Amino acid sequence: MITSIRLVNFKNFADETLRVGPFTVIVGANASGKSNIRDAFRFLHGIGRGYTLADIIGGKHGGGQIEWSGIRGAMNEIIRFGQPSFSLQVEEKDIVYTIEVGRNETEDAAFRVNREKLKTQLGTIFTSNSVGGKPVHTQGDILYLFLRKERNSEEQGNISCVEGRPNQPGLTQIQGQNMSPWVQEHFAERLKKVLANMRFLDLAPHQLRQPAFPGQLALGDSGENLPTVLRAICDDPQRKETLVEWIRELTPMDVRDFEFPTDPSGRVHLVFLEANDRRVSAYAASDGTLRFLAMLAVLLGPDPNGLYFFEEIDNGIHPARQWLLLELIEKQTAKQGIQVITTTHSPDLLTMMNDETFQNTSVVCRLEDADDAIIRPVAELPRAGELRKSQGLGRLLTGGWLETVLAFTEGDPVEGGQ
Repeated sequence: MITSIRLVNFKNFADETLRVGPFTVIVGANASGKSNIRDAFRFLHGIGRGYTLADIIGGKHGGGQIEWSGIRGAMNEIIRFGQPSFSLQVEEKDIVYTIEVGRNETEDAAFRVNREKLKTQLGTIFTSNSVGGKPVHTQGDILYLFLRKERNSEEQGNISCVEGRPNQPGLTQIQGQNMSPWVQEHFAERLKKVLANMRFLDLAPHQLRQPAFPGQLALGDSGENLPTVLRAICDDPQRKETLVEWIRELTPMDVRDFEFPTDPSGRVHLVFLEANDRRVSAYAASDGTLRFLAMLAVLLGPDPNGLYFFEEIDNGIHPARQWLLLELIEKQTAKQGIQVITTTHSPDLLTMMNDETFQNTSVVCRLEDADDAIIRPVAELPRAGELRKSQGLGRLLTGGWLETVLAFTEGDPVEGGQ
């Protein structure tokens, strides 16, 4: 489970850390930098998928199709303005992984790995370096990978050095190199699996309404294949009963079952069956109902991913029913050991969250006349816990209290030290 991510000179963050729990909520004004945090997680996800830096940042195509969409924004804006490089650091249980990325000083200005480090309770087991320690004519052309060969020794003879490509993170180049199999499997491979096992869902109602081809059992990032994913869940009577109970709580529809008819082309459709035998197709269901159903599908499915990132998770959900969404996520993250990170502007969602989620809620803010953004845990703001109990966190959000208190605690000191 990821416990934190640190962003240094990444987009509009100079040096900020987000604390991550089972369910992490991020609040903040528009254009404050919330989506840039998502981009940082996507960058790490691209590493887990084994992509080159050019693929991660610019996008990857396979067979004429888009396999991976690049990081949002212009390529020259991923590094904070005026800085030569950015770095990301992620902590996962007993692992700390850091990667620093810069650009070549040649005409192509390609992205390259400057440095990497994988540190565990055993000490440093892997580093990479493309900017020093070797003859000048090779700097930037080769990524030198320094690997620990044995489990319990940091002696000089226990470190091997191999050459790699600077346009790809060394973490994904060390497979089969001269490293202890135990160290590689227990740390390096484990971290890659954690980074690869992320999903970034931006559910679009028009995609959720579409029929799906049989056998498509993975929900697409925009909600594709919802009918076939739900049909697979309904094959398990217990999961089906849970699914029906949740959706019945959300809507005034008296849903008792789902049906999955096929059209002449063989595609599977979604139909709600109500207690009075009235059938309602997905085309007639509300956007909020379909979005909630899609979240049920990913969280109740038999093989969930390790981490889900949603933007505006409450979008389309009636304020009076947002407690259901919170209850679903808080229960499933605890039950299945998964993580959910979301951004939100909903005061109702903030008001209804439990104490653990409150401890893992952070605010992103750009102070007045500042280009850089800061990240602060809401629970650590002055009197936040006390005011949450007396007024409600949602009221503090709508009243601008979060930004106001940050302006006083984080702003420039008054001249003269007063």
